Amino acid sequence: MACTRTCMYQNNPTVDVRTNRRPSTETRPRQNQNDGQYKSYLQVHDSTRETQKSVLFSPSPEFCDVGLASSMSPGVSLFSERPPLLFFYNLTSPVSIVSELNKVLNTAMKLPKRLLVHAAKKSKTSIVLSKLNCSVTAMPARHFSSVVLKEVEDGVPKDVLKRRQEVLKGMIKLNKKQKKPQAKEIKKETSAVTSPSHLSYVGETQMPITSALHIVTPEEDPPSGIWPAFRLMDEDGTFRDGSSDGYNAGEASTATSDSGPHVHAASNQELESLRNELKQQYPHFAQEAEKSLLLQPSQFSYSDIDSNNTLVRAHRQCVRLRQMDTILQNAQRQGRISFYMTCTGEEAIHIGAGAALELQDTVLAQYREAGILMWRGFTLQQFTDQCFSNKADLGKGRQMPIHYGSRALNYQTISSPLGTQIPQATGAAYKLKLSGKDAVAACFFGDGCASTPDFHSGLNFAAVLKAPVIFFCRNNGYAISTSVEDQYNGDGIVSRAKGYGMAGIRVDGNDIFAVHAAVREARKYALENSAPVLIEAMTYRGGHHSTSDDSLRYRSASEVKAADASDPIARFENFLLQTGQLSEEQLAEARDEEKIAILKAMREAERKPDPPLSEMFKDVYREMPKSLQQQERMLHDHLKKYPNKYT
Repeated sequence: MACTRTCMYQNNPTVDVRTNRRPSTETRPRQNQNDGQYKSYLQVHDSTRETQKSVLFSPSPEFCDVGLASSMSPGVSLFSERPPLLFFYNLTSPVSIVSELNKVLNTAMKLPKRLLVHAAKKSKTSIVLSKLNCSVTAMPARHFSSVVLKEVEDGVPKDVLKRRQEVLKGMIKLNKKQKKPQAKEIKKETSAVTSPSHLSYVGETQMPITSALHIVTPEEDPPSGIWPAFRLMDEDGTFRDGSSDGYNAGEASTATSDSGPHVHAASNQELESLRNELKQQYPHFAQEAEKSLLLQPSQFSYSDIDSNNTLVRAHRQCVRLRQMDTILQNAQRQGRISFYMTCTGEEAIHIGAGAALELQDTVLAQYREAGILMWRGFTLQQFTDQCFSNKADLGKGRQMPIHYGSRALNYQTISSPLGTQIPQATGAAYKLKLSGKDAVAACFFGDGCASTPDFHSGLNFAAVLKAPVIFFCRNNGYAISTSVEDQYNGDGIVSRAKGYGMAGIRVDGNDIFAVHAAVREARKYALENSAPVLIEAMTYRGGHHSTSDDSLRYRSASEVKAADASDPIARFENFLLQTGQLSEEQLAEARDEEKIAILKAMREAERKPDPPLSEMFKDVYREMPKSLQQQERMLHDHLKKYPNKYT
């Protein structure tokens, strides 16, 4: 038998290799040509039977999301993070294509680190990558007697190739305790970089940058001209010294009050040394270095990293969040879940804010703040259970995917209608105030919510009632397909704070340290003054609005690509590398480990049964009324009448 490529979207009879059934046109997922994920049509010719058929091969995420191949050459593709665009299967014997494909997939999953390698010794079962025209053999690790790394394209660093060769030979393992780079040496290379004075993530407005943390109170005059954006760390991972600031607040303080460092009973030598180094290297950052909870150890060891190093955990959670978004979005493209929304490019907002809040603070979020829930301890298994709506889903399958909620973690369940959580947050904060609790309500929403009536109602009530609530607007440039230029003609969202009589601050949403500092001080202000605070975080939505959206219909690919220069995770990792907190190998290992963990959680979620049908009618009333009981009986009668129409 031989296998050759056919044209995509052929109207040939197809067979789904996972079920060996012909998929109906109604259930086949819509292919978005701009999302980078494709399905392959394989033209299989059986020479023994002189027959020919087409096969629709939709590889599972376990196979296509582990770095199998990219548009680069074979050697480079071994560690690529892009899933393959197309790949072919070469049959060497006239047997069932379904069984052969499953055999390869099962064998491939046994490889260490989920990596497929090109080995010198060939096996009868191989996968041919059409874009690369090379074979990748699935073999157990014990058979790697001789490994060949083919000549790769120019431009790939030699040290990277050397490391890949060593990994393939099984000669080394990634070591978490390997020697870290010296911060002083790196500083020489970056010292010539000039800090920007303005930033512009959305629209054409250039916003002045300030490195002075100052919440503008209702008693003060608002900043003249455009409100400045508070930033501590530039894209290269270095902290600002204030000399290049586009806005100078004069004698404005860098915090709401001089509260001093946060006291921790625990200690961490690495974080203590880092704080001392940062205070010496960046005097302008010295006060924040002591206050930042990101640079303080936890009293207890974090279970997900087995350490009390808050900074390392913050990075790990950023990576986990992005990997989860990538894999679950791919799962939706394959029809395994019905819906998904990513937060690509906004991870610093989630983790920076989450680390500044306390568990007693009630969070009322929108649908793009999963990282805050993740920071509080929501596990990957809980995330995937919710997206697959299985029996373990806390919402019992009655919500759309990504509409998370957790009573234990004080995170209110997400609702789809825009802005509904804003007046609810005001009510929750007012209740906390009346109860005398040392807590705030933290309300997160996008720029589109600021155009709803609920935004006005919620903020006005909060200001009048003096409710301790943080209104956090995530301004990422688009409300689905409506850009900010078509939403408002004023200076963003934070400029409205003065009109409501509340405090406000604008922050660079891609700077995890700045976001953390702004939320920490806003929380302190809200508690001390029993008053609301409006925060506007400037960022950029790196992905589509949702899996139902194609953002390239209303924005250019070059615009999206340009936003990569301000990627919050890249900025954070630049800092970690320069200060010697993590090495390149440890960063790569973190991505690999999180990817594997997510795939494992997803496989487990898929195996769990659906919630019982009876759960549909529960949890609304303490005792089910007669009207609801009647509806339940009608549903069961309908199912009995048409048993073949439902599964």
